[in-house]
Amino acid sequence: MKILVCIKQVPASNKVEVDPVTGVLKRDGTQSKLNPYDLYAIETALRLRESYGGSVTVITMGPPQSKQIIKESFMMGADDGILLTDRRFGGADVLATSYALSQCIRTIEDYDLILCGKQTTDGDTAQVGPEIAEWLNIPSVSNVTKILGATKEDIEIGMDMINYVEHSKVKFPCLLAVEKDIYQPRLPSYVLKMKTKDKEIKVLTLDDMEDKDEKHYGLRGSPTQVVRIFPPESDVVQEIWTDETPDTLTKNLFDVLQAEKFI
Repeated sequence: MKILVCIKQVPASNKVEVDPVTGVLKRDGTQSKLNPYDLYAIETALRLRESYGGSVTVITMGPPQSKQIIKESFMMGADDGILLTDRRFGGADVLATSYALSQCIRTIEDYDLILCGKQTTDGDTAQVGPEIAEWLNIPSVSNVTKILGATKEDIEIGMDMINYVEHSKVKFPCLLAVEKDIYQPRLPSYVLKMKTKDKEIKVLTLDDMEDKDEKHYGLRGSPTQVVRIFPPESDVVQEIWTDETPDTLTKNLFDVLQAEKFI
């Protein structure tokens, strides 16, 4: 089974600057990490490989420093990694991002399964995975919570439908967006870190894509126009009472709760 896993590097902190002109996050120079939801996709891929054989290749689109999360994937057990990087991809919304990733996947022959995390912590749209499937014209399933089995032709999954879990068989090739409850991700291995420290990462740019029209990528290929992005305002008010008797503290707390109409 040839498995592809789409992963993303996201800001490690919620204190990220926003470009006032383009309305996109400033990623250069900020601390980053592997998107937490993607850990579950990687773990799912590794367990499928352990059960049915095959290979696991991770794919990410981002600046050159995104190689770091590919190396982290190697430390978990991934076999190969592809970095899709080009300044012309910068500022992409979910549509342009999914299109670029689909073009990258088209350069890979005979894959069976594409796995994605449910969403990313910087965008939270949960749209990129299904849109990749649409561009590739393959079936997709989101909210996958269980892998029930697989054959050479299809994979059987459990899909969370809020009030119940629906079981379905999906023919290969297909795309699955997995939930965080599907498996517990394994920890990176120091042995694998040392073993793969010099492992080559394949780097692709727009020039390697079948569609080389710059208007389909990055800001130029993004129909979504960001009007304004701003951090949420903090309305936390702290009040500390000291040197009070138990009776006074009780009365003060009662008065506050009553004033806020909690009681």
